[in-house]
Amino acid sequence: MTDSSALISVPQAVEYVADADVLLLDVRFRLEDPGYGAQAYNESHVPGAIYLDLDRDLSSPVVPGVTGRHPLPDPDVLEARLREIGLRHCDRVLVYDDGPGFYSARLWWLLTWLGHDKVSVIDGGLKAWRASGLPMTSERTVRPWPGDFTASPDDSLQVGADALMAQLGDQQKKPAYVLLDARAAERFRGEQEPIDPVAGHIPGASCLPCGGNLDADGYFLSPRQLRDRFLEIEPGQSRVCYCGSGVTACHNILAAVIAGLPMPLLYAGSWSEWITEPARPVGVTEPGVG
Repeated sequence: MTDSSALISVPQAVEYVADADVLLLDVRFRLEDPGYGAQAYNESHVPGAIYLDLDRDLSSPVVPGVTGRHPLPDPDVLEARLREIGLRHCDRVLVYDDGPGFYSARLWWLLTWLGHDKVSVIDGGLKAWRASGLPMTSERTVRPWPGDFTASPDDSLQVGADALMAQLGDQQKKPAYVLLDARAAERFRGEQEPIDPVAGHIPGASCLPCGGNLDADGYFLSPRQLRDRFLEIEPGQSRVCYCGSGVTACHNILAAVIAGLPMPLLYAGSWSEWITEPARPVGVTEPGVG
């Protein structure tokens, strides 16, 4: 495995977890039960893991009517939190959640954005760890040294609503970006919307549900299979991934990287931010892909 490996298997992870230069992070979460992850961690987790919470650690506070549901964290605030738990520049970071990788992918993207390139998601997450019969513990881990990580945000990895609106407003040019919506097809089409107050999608987007990146057992598809998913839509343009709140969009970005494709950009505010401005158009009738 090279330092740039974005995805590792449980057997590979086992080889690293006892290394002093490895930081293991648990990011389990449930949108419908925000307290679940911390409680589950306290009850049982992979030995050596430290818990980070999507709402408290990996997002900024929501500003009603302005931001989406999970705004990107302030880089300085996240840097301080990562130093607090002992992250050093020399560390390899391994991340897991319950298995699908939705929340792990968010932290993988955040660390990549902040300039820490030695970060990998454990394929299959905690489900795969348990299926391998590996030990669990309720003992908390505290690293015996301060972190020295310094954040260097790379904002070229993301794009904002204004750039997407400008693309929609210029019908004479070929769109600069292919928009990929990671939500389920019913939400994309506007048939169902269980979370946000407005149903639909950003006009011109294609639906690429993030669940389709996984096989029946919850592991990522092969790089070739993932590549085929993306190239079915548009092989030649820059890709922008979004979802409901900028979390599961990172799963599609991770999948593209695993596939060996150029890393797509993230529209971090995603659908829940897009709809805070009534002037932004809403699509509900275009057929999806995937």
